[in-house]
Amino acid sequence: MVLHLNQLINLKFDIQNQNALKNIPLVFLFLLLVNCKDTTPSSKLNETPATQQEALLYAEGFSIEDYQDFKVLTIKNPWPTSEQTFRYALISKEMAPKITLNRDDYDGILITPIEKIVVTSTTHIPGLELLNVENTLIGFPGTDYVSSEKTRALIDKGSIRELGKNESINTEVLLELRPELVMGFGIDGNNKTFDNIQKAGIPVIFNGEWVEASPLAKAEWIKVFGVLYNKTREADSIFNAIETDYLEAKVIAKQATKQPTVLSGAMHKDVWYLPSGTSSEGILLKDANANYLWSDTTAKGSLSLSFENVFNEAKDADIWISPSYYPSLDALEKANAHYTKFEAFQTGEVYSFVGTTGATGGVSYFEMGMARPDLVLKDLIKVCHPELMEDYESYFFKQLK
Repeated sequence: MVLHLNQLINLKFDIQNQNALKNIPLVFLFLLLVNCKDTTPSSKLNETPATQQEALLYAEGFSIEDYQDFKVLTIKNPWPTSEQTFRYALISKEMAPKITLNRDDYDGILITPIEKIVVTSTTHIPGLELLNVENTLIGFPGTDYVSSEKTRALIDKGSIRELGKNESINTEVLLELRPELVMGFGIDGNNKTFDNIQKAGIPVIFNGEWVEASPLAKAEWIKVFGVLYNKTREADSIFNAIETDYLEAKVIAKQATKQPTVLSGAMHKDVWYLPSGTSSEGILLKDANANYLWSDTTAKGSLSLSFENVFNEAKDADIWISPSYYPSLDALEKANAHYTKFEAFQTGEVYSFVGTTGATGGVSYFEMGMARPDLVLKDLIKVCHPELMEDYESYFFKQLK
């Protein structure tokens, strides 16, 4: 791995003249040690953890350790089949000239707070905006997908460069920008673009928020941005507010006297994809006090079913949530006339997030939904139990016309 800030961090302790002490009389050596209160050079590292590990309530994909002079961010299993662990040393600008680290022990060494960053998923943008550091974003692949007004304003002003497509980032432009960090995500660990970026001396942190099982676990990744920007307290406060809002909404949902039956997903070619009961979407529907018809399934990822299987189970479902990317009932019918046979279609109880977009068509749910599960949950309660949320205006989910 390669270090930054003009090699402010030395890579090894410089041990000099280790044999010189052998020729010093023991009495003199004793007096020398007693009369010197601190002979430790300023570059020596406090290697013993001074404080406990950052307390995480839900997330399992990362950890943060405080070693007094620096912090260590560990990312664990950031894609579904991964068994890898990545470690990053985070050193404040004040401490950078004073301490020594062995770069072989880390997948990246970063000076905090980060001043120039590239992120590669719209789900990373709320982490910057919630901490008011979106101005540090200098490049993004596929800027048209960004829906946030704040970040869109920076894009329109030219402060954020277009980096092409996510699967083939324009590394020439990225290297020209010279970010201190690229935040990426992995599907299977094979990404030549990220390999080349790291070889050029720019650390890549794999964000595994999307792998987390529960909605609040995904949201807790705001704490990763907090430690990167020396805003740990702010990140903790933001997450605590989101958690409180989510749990309060969950209590409201429990007041419902009826659980509507719910169908989700739609066909892609010959397969109907829908979330399992233990997925983040399944948990949200459960917390909204809805009777999701596949709530007892435990598969990782999506369920893959036939049309017949889904129709037999859900033809009389009260509500249909997230029917793929279809923006209207007409579009659903044109895609597959059999959709009209579902009772939820016939009653118009079909709801989707695809209609809530930014100025260039970016879907807000894909950007903000993971960071704000409290808003998603309240939307679902509004859909399933409108009598409990009369004064609430849905943020993402709208009824298809």
